[in-house]
Amino acid sequence: MDDATLHEVGELEALRRFLPLLPTGSATEVGPGDDAAVVRAPDGRFVVTTDTMLEGADFRLGWSRWHDLGWKAVATNLIDVAAMGARPTSLVVALAVAPSTRVADLEEFARGLADAIAAMAPGCGVVGGDLGTAPHATIAVTAFGDLEGRSPVLRSGARAGDAVWCVGGLGAAATGLRHLFAEAVDEAAVAVREAADRLRAGAHAAAIEAQLAPVSPIAVGTLLADLGATAMLDVSDGLALDAARIARASGVRIALERAAVQEASRGATLDAALHGGEDHALLVTLPADVTPPVELAGHPVHRLGTVEAVGGGHDASARSFGVTLDGEPLEPRGWDPYRAA
Repeated sequence: MDDATLHEVGELEALRRFLPLLPTGSATEVGPGDDAAVVRAPDGRFVVTTDTMLEGADFRLGWSRWHDLGWKAVATNLIDVAAMGARPTSLVVALAVAPSTRVADLEEFARGLADAIAAMAPGCGVVGGDLGTAPHATIAVTAFGDLEGRSPVLRSGARAGDAVWCVGGLGAAATGLRHLFAEAVDEAAVAVREAADRLRAGAHAAAIEAQLAPVSPIAVGTLLADLGATAMLDVSDGLALDAARIARASGVRIALERAAVQEASRGATLDAALHGGEDHALLVTLPADVTPPVELAGHPVHRLGTVEAVGGGHDASARSFGVTLDGEPLEPRGWDPYRAA
């Protein structure tokens, strides 16, 4: 029955095979099977975020295995929960695919979700979702988190004198995407998959994995919050653009150091580290007297620069808020889905 399609088995049989593969989560009171889930929120508040992954715009089935897509859906959504200083508790996942999709692919997607949660956010669960049809695969995820009594870490809290840190690497995902476009684009689906598999086993394997199945520092969010993080953000659209978001929200300037950014780039080019996107690292500002360990939960920690005051505070011209690299203004350029499309 491995080659059976969703059209052949129908929704009920597909869900019967899909749902048992998913983790329920330690905060779940009522999971899949009813009209809605019930998740405990002892704090009285919860963090919530949502995101979509669209075939063609965000992934290609010729490059990604279904396990990769489940894994990446977890890594890219739960890091946003972590960036608020919260512990991820649950996911709601909606998947729309063509009726010709194999049930075995659906099962691999579920295993990708489960394996990513076990690796990056143990205790989180998939508590519900939806299964529908679409001509191109669409994955929509809503993620929830528990602040556990903490104040949320916002983009607007950076203060002059803080140090700027990054947890995770920069530039690898963009490098991997560049290699995929250069070496795994062909009209024949088999040739595309074979080329992608060769890249995954070759000299650029780490960059390819960073693009197709990233490991994001989800467990680090609460650790940084407890260290006194003043602002935090998931680096998903490129360091320059995302640092500018903290700068604008906080009314400060982020002064980055070229050598430090290059050191955090995992061997990627400076342009990829600054503008590439999809790193899913955590960019965080901490008080100057706080020095985190060189590694947190298995992820490298790099000091990238400092937070500087801007004359006139929040009333100053928005042009004064931004990012510099070795003192020179840095264009807030990164991933923009509308311009990229």
